[in-house]
Amino acid sequence: MTVQINPSILSADPANLEAELARISTADAAHVDVMDGHFVPNLTLGLPVVARLAQVSPVPLDVHLMIDDADRWAPQYAAAGAASVTFHTEATQAPVRLARELRAGGVRAAVAVRPATPVEPLLDLLGEFDMVLVMTVEPGFGGQSFIEGTLPKVRRLRQAIGSDGGPSTVRVQVDGGVSRTTIARIARAGADVFVAGSAVYGADDPAAEIAALRALAEAPHQA
Repeated sequence: MTVQINPSILSADPANLEAELARISTADAAHVDVMDGHFVPNLTLGLPVVARLAQVSPVPLDVHLMIDDADRWAPQYAAAGAASVTFHTEATQAPVRLARELRAGGVRAAVAVRPATPVEPLLDLLGEFDMVLVMTVEPGFGGQSFIEGTLPKVRRLRQAIGSDGGPSTVRVQVDGGVSRTTIARIARAGADVFVAGSAVYGADDPAAEIAALRALAEAPHQA
């Protein structure tokens, strides 16, 4: 399975999001962080903005909901034009039902866990999801340092996905502290989708940074 680089527009200039999306046109998707000021302390953007971004983005939108009551809101982001919708297991009452509703709406369904949330409750349900997102920083703000202790969760997910009878098409995404110095060991742990915000948007040439991150992430998978 090829690796994917999904830059987070949380690190982009919020006054020029259409232009900022154009700067990452070589990425696999744009990671859009939706925060409500309740599930996480930060407040970002909502449905109307996501709907408009979906109309102008040169790449699919990978929408990450860091919000309460995901069961209510996630399908609305699917309808707004997201290609993939990620909700937090800590913010939903019925993750399998929600994932099935998203898939029935034609979008990829993903579930996320915070750094201190175990992945074990998800291992027997992996076939219900298209992707599992392991947060490698506390959700809410960009530019944080990578939490090394989250890597064993990535390894356990990859082992479960690759085991006999495992759902081999499920992707493992990592979000938080992804950079040139961390991406190779994250890939070795088993991740294949990488969210990089400040690393990409803080670079002079985002396209070159995306290419560099992609090469570093692909190397362990090709070894």
